[in-house]
Amino acid sequence: MTHASAPAPLRAVIIGAGIAGLACAVRLRAAGYAVTLLERHDAVGGKIRTIPSPAGPIDAGPTVLTMRHVFDDLFAQLGASLDDHVTLIKQDTLARHFWPDGSQLDLYADHERSIGAIRAFAGAKAAAQFTRFCARTRSLFSAFDAPMMQIADPRITTLAAKVLAQPALIPAMAPLSTLRGLLQRSFDDPRLRQLFGRYATYVGGSPTHAPALLSLIWQAEAQGVWVVEGGMHKLTQALAALLDQHGVETRTGAHVDRIEVQQGRASAVHLSGGARLPCDVLVHAGDPRALATGALGPSTAHLAPQTTRAKRSFSARVLSFAATPHGPDLAHHNVFFAADAEAEFRDLMAGRIPATPSFYICALDRGQTSTPPPLERFEIITNAPATAADNPPDSGPEDLSPWLHQITQQMTQAGITFSPTPTTDAVTPPHVFAQMFPASLGALYGQTPHGLTAALNRPRARTQIPNLYLAGGGTHPGAGVPMATLSARHAAEAILNDQTSTSMSARTAMRGGMSTA
Repeated sequence: MTHASAPAPLRAVIIGAGIAGLACAVRLRAAGYAVTLLERHDAVGGKIRTIPSPAGPIDAGPTVLTMRHVFDDLFAQLGASLDDHVTLIKQDTLARHFWPDGSQLDLYADHERSIGAIRAFAGAKAAAQFTRFCARTRSLFSAFDAPMMQIADPRITTLAAKVLAQPALIPAMAPLSTLRGLLQRSFDDPRLRQLFGRYATYVGGSPTHAPALLSLIWQAEAQGVWVVEGGMHKLTQALAALLDQHGVETRTGAHVDRIEVQQGRASAVHLSGGARLPCDVLVHAGDPRALATGALGPSTAHLAPQTTRAKRSFSARVLSFAATPHGPDLAHHNVFFAADAEAEFRDLMAGRIPATPSFYICALDRGQTSTPPPLERFEIITNAPATAADNPPDSGPEDLSPWLHQITQQMTQAGITFSPTPTTDAVTPPHVFAQMFPASLGALYGQTPHGLTAALNRPRARTQIPNLYLAGGGTHPGAGVPMATLSARHAAEAILNDQTSTSMSARTAMRGGMSTA
C-alpha cells in the first residue's frame, strides 16, 4: 500500500529583514511556510542598526522599547519566551528632561511619582493639568487601540461608530485641533507643552501640524519603557537566531533587482546577482514607496500610489559615539529642549535644518543591570527634514561641522562634555538614510502624520496583487518598533486568511464539479 507524500510547504519570500521582516518571518514559519528572508545590508535589523566603537557596537537607530506585550506574543509564535532570548529591564525613569534655564524634570513609570515630580517642577495647577491630560490620553489609547492599531484594515466607518458610541471621545480627540493647540489648552507651563509636543516627532511629525489625536502616543510610553540589555540590536539578533533554529533561510547582502509578476501574481524575486527565487507568497517589508516608484520593477509600480503623493515624514541626524561623559547625571533616555519651542518646527516644516534644535541623548549603558563602564556608548538624535525628491541622495557630502558645533555648544551650555569629543565621522544624516533604504528619501517614518486622517492613508497589508503583501513602518499601523512589529502580524494574518479562503473556494469548486459530473 502506498502513501501519498505530504505536499511541499508554501514558499514565502520576505524582502527586508528589519523588525517587520523578521516578525513576519516568525509568524509565517510558525504557520508552516518555507521562508526566505532577504536583506540588502550585511546584517539584519534595518533601522535597528549599529556602528562599531572601542566600547562595542553602538545603536544608531531606535532606542525606546514600549508595548512589551507585542514582543512577548511574537516570540510565543515559535514556542519561545522573550525572556529566554533577551534581557529587558523596565525603567523606573521614563525620561529625563532638561531646559536651557536649568530646570529639569523626570517622568516615571509610577504615575503618582510623575504627578509629584510635576508638582515640584511647576506647581499644583500643573500637576492637576497633567492628571487630566493623562486621563484624556488614556481614554484615547484605550478607545483606538483595538479598532485602529490592532486590526489590519481599519475603516473610517468603524472608527466613527466607536466615537458615536462613546461621545466623550469627541472632545478628547479635539478633531479640529493640532497637537500644539491641544497642549496650549491643556498646560499653562510652556515647558510641559514643549515636552508633550515632542511625541509628534516619534512618528516624524511636528506638533504644529500633527492632529491632537497623536497625544495618545504618550500613553504607549506611560505604560512602560524597557531597555534591551546590550542595546536594541540584541532584539533583532535574537529574532535572527530564533529563525535560524527553525529553518528560515536568511540571505544578507541580497539586493533585490525586481519582482516578477505572472498572470497577475508575484511569481519570483530577482536578485542583482542574477538569482531567481520563486515564491507562492511575497512580503515587501521595506518602504512601500520603493514599489510605487518602480524601484523594484515596473510590475509593481501601481502599488501604494499614495506614497508618491503624500509628503514625507521628518528624518534625523544621528550621532553615535563612545566617550567618557562629564556633567549632569544622565538617565538612559534624556531630552534637551531648545529655548525656542516654535523655531525648530518652523525650520523643519520649511525643509531646513533647525538653527537651534532640541536633541535627544540615549546613554546606552545607563539604566542597565550594571554600573556604566568608564567609556560609555551614546546616541544623539536631532530632527531633520527628509531629502527632497529633486535632490538625489548621491548629490554629494554635506558639511556636518556647523551642526555638530551647534550641538556641542548647546551641550556645553547644559554642562555636558564628552572625552573624546565626537566627530562628524560618527554622524548618519538623512541622505545616508536615503541610500540605505531605497526610495525612502531618508524619511525614517514613511508618510507625514500631519492631518486628521493621515493614519488612515497609509498603505495596508494587502495590495492589488493578490499574493503580495506589505509590512513595515511605512505601512499601517505606522512607524516605531512596536507598530512595525504589529504590521507584520497584520500581513501574516492576511496571508493566512487569504490562504484559507482560497482553499475553501477550491474545495467548493471541486465539490460543484463532482456533483455535475
